[in-house]
Amino acid sequence: MDAAALLWLAPGLALGSFLNVVAARIPLRRSIVSPASACMSCGERIAWYDNVPVVSWLLLRGRCRSCGTAIPPVYPAVELATAALVAGCVLAFGVTLDALVAAFFCAVLVVVSATDLAHRIIPNRVVVPATVVVLVAQTALHPSPEWAIAALGASAFLFAAAVAYPAGMGMGDVKLALLMGAMLGRTVPVAMMIGMVVALVPSVVLLARHGGAARKMGIPFGPFLALGSVLALFWGDELLDGYLALL
Repeated sequence: MDAAALLWLAPGLALGSFLNVVAARIPLRRSIVSPASACMSCGERIAWYDNVPVVSWLLLRGRCRSCGTAIPPVYPAVELATAALVAGCVLAFGVTLDALVAAFFCAVLVVVSATDLAHRIIPNRVVVPATVVVLVAQTALHPSPEWAIAALGASAFLFAAAVAYPAGMGMGDVKLALLMGAMLGRTVPVAMMIGMVVALVPSVVLLARHGGAARKMGIPFGPFLALGSVLALFWGDELLDGYLALL
């Protein structure tokens, strides 16, 4: 990793800490600005020295200093993932506006994954504004109808899937596909295919353990679409070209 990308690890950790606040408060319809960070269990305000990304969680052994309630490992995971993705965007695109848009896209994917895992929702308050921002940015940086067409196409595909099988696909996934297409353009099918294939793994596990009852056990699809989106963001062109070369 080059020096410019390394320099963005620390800001990425700080951003990840803020994204934890967003993911925790948005589903509860609480402000992400105020009040200051506090324990979700006892409400005690978190001191600055207990709010250092990753480090504080390790020093506190994953527990609130005031009430001792366990702090889920998803918190440091979000911080580490955000830092890695921000640094990866700088590494892949340089210190450019493209890197900024890519980092914003990745940050939204982190929030979406966290909220979908915890609450089984993909918040409109996050995805819809993010889609507008990304679509405008991509169209301004790379003038083409590709981004709008890909957004509508990806969303329409998952909408058809949601209509055909409502138990396995939610409208939040449909709106997430809109964002994916706006960012990824022609490589959005790569992201969707990877997401669907990887999602088969837990589906097969549930089927093996619970048999026919597994059909009623939904799994959050957002994190799998997010994983596919990240892979397509960094290696989508190579993966798509490699696939087309096999045809």
